[in-house]
Order: sequence, then structure tokens, then C-alpha cells
Amino acid sequence: MAPYRRIADLPQLIPIFPLDGALLLPGGELPLQIFEPRYLNMVDDVMGGDRLIGMIQTRGGDRANPRLADVGCVGRITSYNETSDGRYLITLTGICRFDAGEELNLRTPYRQLRADYARFEGDLADQDAKASDAARGRFAKALKRYLNRRELDIDWETANEAPLEALVNSLCMGLPFDPAEKQAFLEAADLTARFEALTLLLEIDVADPDDEAQSLQ
Repeated sequence: MAPYRRIADLPQLIPIFPLDGALLLPGGELPLQIFEPRYLNMVDDVMGGDRLIGMIQTRGGDRANPRLADVGCVGRITSYNETSDGRYLITLTGICRFDAGEELNLRTPYRQLRADYARFEGDLADQDAKASDAARGRFAKALKRYLNRRELDIDWETANEAPLEALVNSLCMGLPFDPAEKQAFLEAADLTARFEALTLLLEIDVADPDDEAQSLQ
């Protein structure tokens, strides 16, 4: 991957792929299947350059041209394959979050905007979540209950050996949270805050309404 050590290494103008429910975090890997002509065109264009695409969710509005969320994440295409029917199968590796700035009215079929990375320069450095043994135990308990309730499974051996950053980011990106919750993960101040938000949402999801009712009596 190209070395991005400073925000000055990243382009200010980036093409964007608005897609609700698709979360890209710095260091995370997001597989995408591209089939719409405008986004096929976008991939063609970036493959001839720096391979960077900004992933961002929307906030409603015009269906054909929805309003964009305030924060997205730029990623680099690190895997690319073309199918026999013309689809592109790509993987984006997250680099840095950005504040969505001015959208430019250019003649490309896809949208482009100015990205402001200033608030997120820390994304380019190694992340280290600070979590006590008690916090990790609380997280593991909530995750197991969440997976059991939804009849999901993960490779626990791999999960236990994974660095906390990789585990938290992969769960935030891969578990079926709603778009607003995924946006909250994206906008968390740092990895520690993301870890705390993930733990809390896992606990809320598995909370027993009967237990809550009894606690209020």
C-alpha cells in the first residue's frame, strides 16, 4: 500500500461512493461488488491513479442525489477482479476519515467532494485501545450474548488472538448494525471510544425488556 503518513499525502478532491450500511474504518477492509455504470466508471478512473475512493453514508433527501453524511472514510483499492459479466469485485482498505466538504459540480457521472482530514490525522498512526481487563471481560460477555441471540458465530480462536483494533473494527464493519449506529462508530473520537460504543450497543441489543421493567418497579 502507498505510504500515507501525513494528511498532506492524501488528495483533497476525492470521488465518493455513497452507500448506506457500508462502513469503512481506518485499517479495515471492505469488499464491494460494483455494477452500476457510474461507479464502474469511477473505479476505471481511480485505477489509473491513486486508487482512492471515499465511502460515505447519506442523510436522506433526493433519492437520486441524497444529502451526504458529515463524515466518511477514504480507502484505497487493494484488491481488484473483473467478472465475465462486467462487474468489478474490489476491496477497499481504509486509510483516514474525513469531514465532507464542498461537493464539486464536475462532469463525471459520479460525485466528488473536497475532503478535510484535519480532525482525523491520528488515523494515520498506529491505534492502541486502552481497555482494562474488566472492560474486555464485559465486552466478551456482551459479544457472546449478541451472537447467540442472533444465531451468528465467529472464529473465537482467531478473535482471541487478534489485536483489539482489528477485532473492534471488523465487528463494527461486519455485524448487522443499522446505518445510524455504524455512523456513530465512524465518528467515535478514537479506537477506545469506538470500543466503548461497540460494547454498549451489544449490551443494549441483548438487554432483556423484562429485566428492565422489573428494575423500574
